[in-house]
Amino acid sequence: MRLENQSSVSEFFLLGLPIHPEQQGVFFALFLGMYLTTVLGNLLIILLIRLDSRLHTPMYYFLSHLAFTDVSFSSVTVPKMLINMHTQDQSILYAGCVTQMYFFIFFTDLDNFLLTSMAYDRYVAICHPLRYATIMRGGVCILLIAVSWILSSASALSHTLLLAQLMGKPSQVNQTAVSDFLLLGLSEKPEEQRLLFGIFLGMYLVTMTGNLLIILAISSNSCLHTPMYFFLANLSLTDACFTSASVPKMLANIHTQSRTISSSGCIAQLYFLLMFGGLDNCLLAVMAYDRYVAICQRLHYSTAMSPQLCVLRLVMCWMLTNCPALMHTLLLTSVAFCAHKAISHFYCDPSALLKLACSDTRINELMIITMGLMFLTAPLMLIVLSYGCISWAVFGISSPGGRWKAFSTCGSHLTVVLLFYGSLMGVYLLPPSTHSAESESRAAILYMVIIPMLNPFIYSLRNRDMKKALGKLFGNGKMFLLP
Repeated sequence: MRLENQSSVSEFFLLGLPIHPEQQGVFFALFLGMYLTTVLGNLLIILLIRLDSRLHTPMYYFLSHLAFTDVSFSSVTVPKMLINMHTQDQSILYAGCVTQMYFFIFFTDLDNFLLTSMAYDRYVAICHPLRYATIMRGGVCILLIAVSWILSSASALSHTLLLAQLMGKPSQVNQTAVSDFLLLGLSEKPEEQRLLFGIFLGMYLVTMTGNLLIILAISSNSCLHTPMYFFLANLSLTDACFTSASVPKMLANIHTQSRTISSSGCIAQLYFLLMFGGLDNCLLAVMAYDRYVAICQRLHYSTAMSPQLCVLRLVMCWMLTNCPALMHTLLLTSVAFCAHKAISHFYCDPSALLKLACSDTRINELMIITMGLMFLTAPLMLIVLSYGCISWAVFGISSPGGRWKAFSTCGSHLTVVLLFYGSLMGVYLLPPSTHSAESESRAAILYMVIIPMLNPFIYSLRNRDMKKALGKLFGNGKMFLLP
């Protein structure tokens, strides 16, 4: 399909409200006042709920999230409208329009999900008052919030990607529109395909089963409702999603002997890989901070790692990973690709995709570097700093038994960190001349498939509490206990 005689769209015009020029000042003041009232009123609700312990109930927990969503929802459109009214400039950049569209859909859906959760809370309180404390316990409320965020993000992303393709900048004249890509996979030898399918299907099933068991064991055992296991459950969920973003498509391609992936599927896969990969890094950093507070600031642990702050940190991790991943994905939708569309990988790797581009990719490359600094360097520095302080505090303990007990609480997490970051550094910190596309694919298997599969074993093999929880889950409290 040739795209000729079409101009590139770099911005749009927001015509705004049908207001006469002499009324601009009045309407500017009116909307500014309403916006400030919205922000201050909702922030006041959040602050009051946070400070008053009597309001630490499920209903007010959902209300505080609804207030935050309302502030964010208003902030998506009103500030830009006020700026346009003040500057008499009605333009909005292409990237700004797409980003505004994403967050508008995201916070609209999140508002609806929260209202539904609040309705369910009222139903339980009125129709099942005796079971209210059990049904609406803290873990269930957190799960409802997390599910609301995930569903809203997925819905907004799907709408935005489809609309971005319609709004996207067309390729220059005499360039071919690319509708799909080819994933070359791990091997081109037909005799190896059945073996690869069996190996990766087995690893994927072990990964999903192991991480889901961790989540079920933690959620069903009240003894494990602590900050460390709260973040561990979220890490298991992230690992399962991270692996599911690439392996099922690879297995489908191997089984059908087809290497194609649609352009929209490739971009969606890239988004989820960036988001869940970044979320994995952020959660490992938060878990390192949890161990630092538990060992170095024991007297302040219950305050510093309160349930509200843990949920806040989790939400911040989701937001910090979602926004850059979305920006990078949307920037990629405006890149023009050449006729050559073979990706020498088993998934849509961003670097491999940019090598196929025919247009300027400097902004995309800068975004990759920025995301690397945000999701690799910054979390790793926080982890190293945390364990430096932990080591200093532990070596100050005079008793060898005390030192071993303190270090044993960090052993599983430290093992996962070393495996995860070791594999990443082995690929991305070595000179390009020392590795090939084949070695990059093998290293990607390590941190995208093997490590998420090993994490449940690492966290449960030498953890007596996890073994007890898993034993209760299977109805036999002695099944996983050490002899």
